[in-house]
Amino acid sequence: MHTIQSQQEIIDALDRMNYVAADAFATSLFLMLKLQKPLLLEGPPGVGKTEVAHALAKILDTKLIRLQCYEGLDINAAVYEWNYQKQLLGIKLQEGTALSIEEKEKHIFSHEYLLKRPLLESITELYQSPVLLIDELDRSDEEFEAFLLELLSAFQISIPEMGTIKAKHKPYVILTSNRTRELSDALKRRCLYHWIDYPDLALEMQIVQKHLPGIEASLLEQVVKTVQGFRQQKLAKIPGVSETIDWAQSLMTLGYRELNQQAFDQTLGAILKSTDDINQVKAEGLV
Repeated sequence: MHTIQSQQEIIDALDRMNYVAADAFATSLFLMLKLQKPLLLEGPPGVGKTEVAHALAKILDTKLIRLQCYEGLDINAAVYEWNYQKQLLGIKLQEGTALSIEEKEKHIFSHEYLLKRPLLESITELYQSPVLLIDELDRSDEEFEAFLLELLSAFQISIPEMGTIKAKHKPYVILTSNRTRELSDALKRRCLYHWIDYPDLALEMQIVQKHLPGIEASLLEQVVKTVQGFRQQKLAKIPGVSETIDWAQSLMTLGYRELNQQAFDQTLGAILKSTDDINQVKAEGLV
């Protein structure tokens, strides 16, 4: 596993991954790695919260384990469950043996019959620390959030039939939230915190150019200025940086070197994702 020695090294390594990180963000990532504390990233959708976990795993040359959160997420999907069919077969095979009931139970509730889900997988990696991405935690229920506290504070998971499993190598944990609900103070106390906002004009132009180095300078400026204008409107779905890149790439693919009415009409679906939003910007003369 590659080790990171400074904030600048993180900035440079992310830059090679076409990810532009400001100094404050690089410092948060550096502290997460050195202190081995979870990092909670909040901000609007599409600003690079998820992408940085993928980039970091590549930089560290380690495994990325992702848990996508959703309403109703439970322990069976996130942590572990027992392979019931295999357990039934194991019980069948034990019939007629001289094993005691306790010995039989210990056997069928062993690692051999355990199905690891992302959280358990992240603390049982044998050789090196993985990057654990707990994505869009705000979509999960408060009950699941409370369950995470043991993992985030002690890097261990309790399984009633087996006891407590401690991390062999502490994972580097990145949690993301779009703030559809407020996360608990108990969870936040266990994490470092960083807010990622929409970038300013200069930074967003830099990001787009990183992904699309062949883009015309005039088209780049027009696209980013237009998107920044869209974000000032009360849209149902405010475009993120990823949509800015998609839109610019769509325009380049169609051969446009500058924005005009035809370009808008053909490509607005790459940047605005609802009919109401498209009609609104047209009605307000923004395109």
